[in-house]
Amino acid sequence: MLKKHIVPFVVMAALFMMAKVFAYQMPLAQKSLLKEEKLNTTIPPTETQIEEPVSLMAQLSFAKETLPLGDKRVERKMKKILAAHSYDNLQTHRLHRRAAEWFPIIEPILAAYGIPNDFKYLALVESGMQSGVSPKGAAGVWQFMPGTARMYGLKVHGGTDERYNLRKSTIAACKYIKEMYKGLESWTLVAAAYNVGDGRLRKQINNQNQDNYYKMKLNRETGGYVYKVISMKQIMEHPVRYGYDKPKQLLAYNAE
Repeated sequence: MLKKHIVPFVVMAALFMMAKVFAYQMPLAQKSLLKEEKLNTTIPPTETQIEEPVSLMAQLSFAKETLPLGDKRVERKMKKILAAHSYDNLQTHRLHRRAAEWFPIIEPILAAYGIPNDFKYLALVESGMQSGVSPKGAAGVWQFMPGTARMYGLKVHGGTDERYNLRKSTIAACKYIKEMYKGLESWTLVAAAYNVGDGRLRKQINNQNQDNYYKMKLNRETGGYVYKVISMKQIMEHPVRYGYDKPKQLLAYNAE
């Protein structure tokens, strides 16, 4: 009879002990697995991206048309003309004073005619460093010849010369620029044509079978004209870089 009761008791005790051991080993197994997972998990090293310095040539453009990168001849010429426009060489703040006076009038007119904002720098190149009438007879901020001025609606006769009226002459310049763009389809070529004349530039394009301004062979003045405009843009937008102090009133007029 006693044996009959002992057997179930022994079985129950054995099951109880096994359950206790199993319960004790479970958390140990979980901890071991977690530890193993941590060891096997590799954390990828943080990649530090080093930004390559942007070259000067890559930063330069006219009316969002870039200069040809990798062209050493263009790069040398650009750097030479930029150096010529530094404060050490020009030593004048007249350009910034005129920009502060002219740009608030010129910019909205350019925008109204759909002409890139960079064309305001043509006015500074044309007459920003000088005043009066050129030896050829061009006058005013946009340096119109009398015949061209009349063609685009300006009065030039007797005591009236609207080439000196900034608003009216800017409107005339916009009409002229827009007309040239229809045939040239490049703002850079339009800027060059403003200097040499639309007809003469078209003739050179046909003769050379080349419509990239930077690759064309042009007279010295026209061949350097767009470079001068880009240089003017640089010293207006980054004056401190070229030795100028930036007048506060210019802050609103330099962004496109």
